[in-house]
Amino acid sequence: MRFVYLGPEATFAEQALRTLPEAEHGTRTPMRSVPEALDAVRAGEADAALVPLENSIGGSVAITLDEMVDGSPLMITQEVVIPVEFVLTARTAVPLGQIHSLAAHPQASAQCRGWLQSHLPAATVVDVLSNSAAAISAAQGEYDAAICAPIAAGRYGLTVLADKIADHADAVTRFVLVTRPAPPPAPTGDDLTSFAVYIAHDRVGALLSVLMELAVRGVNLTRIESRPTGERLGRYVFFLDCTGHVADGRVGEALQGLRRICADVRFLGSYPRHRWASESDRPVPAPAGLSDVDYADAADWLARIRTGDLP
Repeated sequence: MRFVYLGPEATFAEQALRTLPEAEHGTRTPMRSVPEALDAVRAGEADAALVPLENSIGGSVAITLDEMVDGSPLMITQEVVIPVEFVLTARTAVPLGQIHSLAAHPQASAQCRGWLQSHLPAATVVDVLSNSAAAISAAQGEYDAAICAPIAAGRYGLTVLADKIADHADAVTRFVLVTRPAPPPAPTGDDLTSFAVYIAHDRVGALLSVLMELAVRGVNLTRIESRPTGERLGRYVFFLDCTGHVADGRVGEALQGLRRICADVRFLGSYPRHRWASESDRPVPAPAGLSDVDYADAADWLARIRTGDLP
């Protein structure tokens, strides 16, 4: 398979992509931007693109959301969640007291601000375009050190002076693998479904109606976010993630309901949920009476009534 990802090389995006076994056996090409990566898939120049969707510190990646609903449809087939673990690197092992300048992407330096103030308060932080660019500049001796992703240290032969220097130890970034439309992956029993809805703005309670379509069926909403449509102020498209698969009865019924009441709905994919280590991060089970088993039982009950087989 031909994979593209948000470049350059040796950043968290490549690190995330290489967690997928199929990517290790395919081609991996960095792209300059999220739109270029997704357009390569739309044009058939790549089979799949891995792009960032949200960060636990910085929030959602707006350009990815916008591009998913602009242009021909695309579909999410997998999600990859990786820790955001920054490292301080240099060409050789030097004492921290000898570091007077260091290169870092602005987001990286912002997420390591506390560590830098405690350990390198006098060092000058120079903004660069990417974590990879920071590592390259340190490897070439342009700066004394660099903040970068762990993958970059090995790629450019740098020495790690300090690891896990981010202020938020549990920070993660969520990436999604995007392809052209196709049948969704088979249900696993632990899935997410993503979609975008355009509400009827001239209706009172339009957004509440969207949420009720999910709530009355016991579909757990895990994320909702709005983005401007670009039409005019006050016009938004809402992006939603919920637990379950489009093949599930209650999720399918919820999507049908949204299709009826919304100005438009764009299905973005049903795919396996990232497996977390802690049990507390497992999906919230449906309340009594709202599980797939309950829906199947109710459907069977109604079918028997219609054929005269009264319970």
